[in-house]
Amino acid sequence: MQNFWDFSVWGGIHLVAVLLLSLLTANMIKRSVPFLRNSLIPTSVLGGILLLLLSIAYKAITGNVLFDTAFFGGNGMQTLEIITYHALALGFIATSYKPAREKLTGKRRAEIFNTGVTTVSMYLLQGVFGMAITIVAAMFIKGFFPAAGILLPFGFGQGTGQALNYGNLYELDYGFIGGKSFGLTIAALGFLSASLGGVIHLNILKKKNKIIHRGSEHSDALGMDDVQGDDEIPMNGSMDKISVQMAWVFAAYFLTYLVMYGLGNLVPGLRSVLYGFNFLIGVLIATLISSCVTVLRRRGIVHRQYVNTFLMQRIGGFFFDIMVIAGIAAIRLDVLENYWGIMLVLGAVGLVITYFYNLYVARKLFSEYAEEQFLAMYGMLTGTASTGIILLRELDPNYETPVADNLVYQNVPAIVFGFPMMLLAALAPKQPILTLIILAAFFVVMQIILFRRAIFQRGKK
Repeated sequence: MQNFWDFSVWGGIHLVAVLLLSLLTANMIKRSVPFLRNSLIPTSVLGGILLLLLSIAYKAITGNVLFDTAFFGGNGMQTLEIITYHALALGFIATSYKPAREKLTGKRRAEIFNTGVTTVSMYLLQGVFGMAITIVAAMFIKGFFPAAGILLPFGFGQGTGQALNYGNLYELDYGFIGGKSFGLTIAALGFLSASLGGVIHLNILKKKNKIIHRGSEHSDALGMDDVQGDDEIPMNGSMDKISVQMAWVFAAYFLTYLVMYGLGNLVPGLRSVLYGFNFLIGVLIATLISSCVTVLRRRGIVHRQYVNTFLMQRIGGFFFDIMVIAGIAAIRLDVLENYWGIMLVLGAVGLVITYFYNLYVARKLFSEYAEEQFLAMYGMLTGTASTGIILLRELDPNYETPVADNLVYQNVPAIVFGFPMMLLAALAPKQPILTLIILAAFFVVMQIILFRRAIFQRGKK
């Protein structure tokens, strides 16, 4: 018989409540402290850091892990990791339902393609430097995991969820003690790098009087057309509109599980890798569902638009915020005491190479809106797409440039070219040096694709 007053009933609710309260607290602190308000650090990151500091203090005083107490159900740390894992996929699925704003021209398709190739190139460059650093470190530190550096592109380039996925894989299958916390810490350093590099670059632009618009929290109010289209289902019909959006998101995620379950039974050896691709498979399924609905609408079988872009963006933002807070709160600093030097080196190198590579590409290939493209790409490739949007709004608060759309639609070429790298992540623990060589060679190939026009036009001349 279940007693409703037991912590086993309330532990999960307590945990979610604390995550959301930390978000509100972080927002109040950020608005009240000028340094934090001007730092561009995402509120979700600040909320996660607050919980991490609280957890450290509790551990120092009591000797126990805060989120593993009975109040949080006895296994709160594991629950935080589960939340991070699922929130990553749910956030990506929600944002994948966003329809195109306009018919794409040849030039726009090329820009989106180049954005996707830049994303994969940055993953590869981060992987090359990360692997090189940890392979060298393993030569001097007995027992250190030489493939740990591959977590740099997952922590910086893809964010908290993927860093946790692969950190967990390396911890369970290859004995990398503290692998989950290592990946989560790299992701947290990535968010800090986004804030630090973004502030530095914006200050440089400000001194050069290149900032025309300055984003603020007091942006123009949204009109009804921004919230709801003419042919959409009503906001307050017999079924609440946000319930409809959530149904689309979870339907895609349910199909994602069925696909992973089926493929996992067919190829048991790849089961860990397949479940680590939950967000990728979810994006593909959501895109397929969206395409099918579009075809049905064109044939007159479906008469109304059921997916609302505005609400899907809000749902995606909610899941990404929860993912970041839970991911940072789940870090176990006590298992990382021997790795801090290596992690700080990885974080510093990741910041520098991500900053300068994206700056170079933006000025070479996106000259019409180079600064906006750079800030968005730098933010995304040190955090998440939401971090990139935060930086973009400082220069382009009304999205007058096509950069925001570049971030959304680049996922297709990024998935196509980035998929082999995810397979290399499974090879890295077995053959770290071979993986490093393949990453470097793959990076060179991607540069040829990215700068194809300049290379081949020069060859013709």
